[in-house]
Amino acid sequence: MINTLTHCDFHFPRQLSHYKGKVREVYELEKDLLVIVASDRLSAFDVVMPKGIPYKGQILNQIATKMMAATDDILPNWLIATPDPNVAIGYRCVPFKVEMVIRGYLSGHAAREYKAGKHNLCGVEMPNGMIENDAFPRPIITPSTKAEKGHDEDISREAIIEQGIVSEADYLQLEKYTRALFQRGTEIAGKQDLILVDTKYEFGKNTKGQIVLIDEIHTPDSSRYFYANGYAERQAKGVPQKQLSKEFVRQWLISNGFQGLEGQEVPFMSDQYIKSVSDRYIELYEKITGENFVKADTTNIPQRIKENVLNYLNCM
Repeated sequence: MINTLTHCDFHFPRQLSHYKGKVREVYELEKDLLVIVASDRLSAFDVVMPKGIPYKGQILNQIATKMMAATDDILPNWLIATPDPNVAIGYRCVPFKVEMVIRGYLSGHAAREYKAGKHNLCGVEMPNGMIENDAFPRPIITPSTKAEKGHDEDISREAIIEQGIVSEADYLQLEKYTRALFQRGTEIAGKQDLILVDTKYEFGKNTKGQIVLIDEIHTPDSSRYFYANGYAERQAKGVPQKQLSKEFVRQWLISNGFQGLEGQEVPFMSDQYIKSVSDRYIELYEKITGENFVKADTTNIPQRIKENVLNYLNCM
């Protein structure tokens, strides 16, 4: 198997702290700088899988970089540079403690809730008579809380404001940015014969008090895409949509009896299955960006990252 990056413990110059997330490793440096390393860890149902996926970190980091550049006219983002295929360097921000989830179609979590008879999601009424993967009349925003441990939870706009999680003025601005970003993402996807089904955005405030876009955007881990070609025909026949997202992993886990619930064990992932997941991520990259994926050197990923980051920091 190809080497993967599932753990790292770097010590960069002027480093203040190190935080390990489900997929990313965040290093805070002096002068409000962050070095974020995208690992090859795979998370589903808020559980990290036991094996890494070759090239996954590189794919997510490079898609997010391209999408940040394609949306920086809508609002500023945290990113400064990507000195390594798996690394992004940017300014530290104070994150809002909500994820702004926006859905153009009844899919994934929304569809599962709908099938269970719950037609109200995060305080938003979903129309009656819909079938899975139907388009909403207008995209709906269904926020979730950001849990440091365990599962994120659905929450309504009203609850966010009432509980003081985000001020009303800031929250309304987040909604405007969310819709504008989703519209841009939809346009970008359309050029690749794709449909941006749903996605999430995360925002923070920089040291100047500006709202900025943080984290990844429009990646297969944070978004769901359908192939536009044949969508209407598949929907009319009531057959599953051909899609590009991490949903194929979730469905595989569900079919093997795992949904991240207490007492459930992650099913065994063979090397063959791991390779198939990696191949799907590469397909996702090429379809979303319209570019061929160039595999980075994986001989010694931690050493490569260390050298590239240090070279960049020394030139700042």
